Amino acid sequence: MTTQEVANKLVGYCRQGQFEEAMKDLYSNDIVSVEPDGAPVKEVRGIQGVIEKGENFNNMVEEFHGMEVSDPIVADNFFSCAMKMDVTFKGAPRNTMEEVCLYQVNDGKIVREEFFFTPMQG
Repeated sequence: MTTQEVANKLVGYCRQGQFEEAMKDLYSNDIVSVEPDGAPVKEVRGIQGVIEKGENFNNMVEEFHGMEVSDPIVADNFFSCAMKMDVTFKGAPRNTMEEVCLYQVNDGKIVREEFFFTPMQG
C-alpha cells in the first residue's frame, strides 16, 4: 500500500471507532508510539504494547460522546491528521480533547506514530 492508501484506511477506521482493527491491519509489529511530556506513558514499542496502551486509555473513559477525524495530509512517507474527541473520563467532567497525529509509513505499514496535544493537569 502507498502512504496515501494507508492514511485513507487509518482515517476510515478511526472515524468508525475501530482503533484496534486499525492497529492489527496497518501497524508494523515494531511500531513506536510517542506521546507528549506529561502524558501517562511517553513511549511504547511493539504492536502488543500499543494495543495495551489503547486498552488502558479506554479503561480511563466513562463515556465517549463523539469523535471527528480530519482528512489526512500526506508528504513522502508521512501523513498527519487532526483528531477531536468529546469524552468523559472516569472521575472528571466532560472534555474535548484535540490532537495532531503524525504517522510514518514503511513498506505499507505504520512504523511510528506521534501525538501532539496538551496533557490534562491533575
